[in-house]
Amino acid sequence: MTLRSLRKSVFAALFTTSLVAGVLGVATQANAATGGGVHRPLTCGGQGVDATAKIRYRTEMLIKAPLRTIWNLQTDVADWPAWQTAVATSQRLDSGRFRVGSQFRWTTPVLETPTTPATTLVITSTVQQLRHQQCIRWTGPAVGDGLSIDKGVHVWNFTETRRGVLVRTEETWNGAQVEADVPTATAYLGDGLEAWLKELKTAAERDACRV
Repeated sequence: MTLRSLRKSVFAALFTTSLVAGVLGVATQANAATGGGVHRPLTCGGQGVDATAKIRYRTEMLIKAPLRTIWNLQTDVADWPAWQTAVATSQRLDSGRFRVGSQFRWTTPVLETPTTPATTLVITSTVQQLRHQQCIRWTGPAVGDGLSIDKGVHVWNFTETRRGVLVRTEETWNGAQVEADVPTATAYLGDGLEAWLKELKTAAERDACRV
């Protein structure tokens, strides 16, 4: 799952009710990020995000780099802090190739807000479905002192095209705290996924130029 949306620079306002009206328009843009059309949910191995979740976001980006480069960056989770600014630490909880059943634990710090203390969110993700260089689906909770997301479901699809690799992603969140303000949570989830794709694009295209 992605919690880039809980970055230091934005998360301090996540549960601040005075910002709700200001982000309603941002949340609307977030929901329209794929062009405003009707899309089937992304899937991997026939499984997608949580269809009942109130908080969801989907987006995509064309990356001009080899599929293998993009795949390796995304699945070498222990190296995420090297290119993802919001990931403080990340470690595999198993060994060997990245596969169904693989688990990894990663952290992101968050600042104090009027309703939640400063804490570090600890996200434990489990790969539920995976097809090599095609798709990944992982799930897991995010837990911190006084703050939590009960379950995130994150799907990634990778498709080679003539112009590069189209990377598509979709994520849902469940949990009482984030569901207390769906527009704000959706806006920040969207911000996080857009940032993740941009940094993946930057890292992959930079590595491709070195070859």
